[in-house]
Amino acid sequence: MASEIKVDTISEKTSANGVTIDSVSLKDGKVATANSIDSDAYVDGSIDTAHIADDQITLAKMASGTDGNIISYDASGNPVAIATGNDGQVLTSTGAGSPPAFEAAPGGGKIHQVVQSSIVTSVQSTTSTSYVDMTNLTLNITPSATSSKILLIAQNAFKSAGSSYWTAITILRDSTDLGQATYGLGRVNDDSYQAIPLCITYFDSPSSTSQITYKMQFKVEGGTAYSSFEGAPSQLTAMEITA
Repeated sequence: MASEIKVDTISEKTSANGVTIDSVSLKDGKVATANSIDSDAYVDGSIDTAHIADDQITLAKMASGTDGNIISYDASGNPVAIATGNDGQVLTSTGAGSPPAFEAAPGGGKIHQVVQSSIVTSVQSTTSTSYVDMTNLTLNITPSATSSKILLIAQNAFKSAGSSYWTAITILRDSTDLGQATYGLGRVNDDSYQAIPLCITYFDSPSSTSQITYKMQFKVEGGTAYSSFEGAPSQLTAMEITA
């Protein structure tokens, strides 16, 4: 049955078919022919979130970007592209209200180099009440950066002759005493000798990239002090810790 034409209206006579105008089928206020509406027919901004099915935006439908960029959100909650970092950088937080950024990986606590003096087992004696150098317990180290720290470990074993006299060791950086002197009592009012194990651990901040000389010195309150007691090893170790 044909459609009926009324004033300002074309009414269909069979509800199943709609009305066909120049091969375009209209049915219940909609275009019934598939793939027949051009995007120009839509009002700008008329397609909202509710009319986009979940999981339907594929990678192919996303705008092109820059290789290595990462999508994040700015302080307003809008999408933003994080610029591509350099090789070896890591993605880090820059705080609330700011997108993350690629930055250099944090350092700290890495042992860059280790230098050790000769391990001394031969006995050296002194009667000096002022500090004197300990034979072969000297080393040179050149820090790689002014921010580097130098971990120093010194150890020695002594014996002393004389009643109730103490022995002391210390470490110098070049000509500067680092003020870490360690004391030990070597003999207590009898004729026997007593071993004195003395150790120093010190975290130095030389703030230099020039060669530094560290050395151990010792002195005695009175009588005679003997280092490397009965061949016990003495040594000085320096470890550069990078920032």
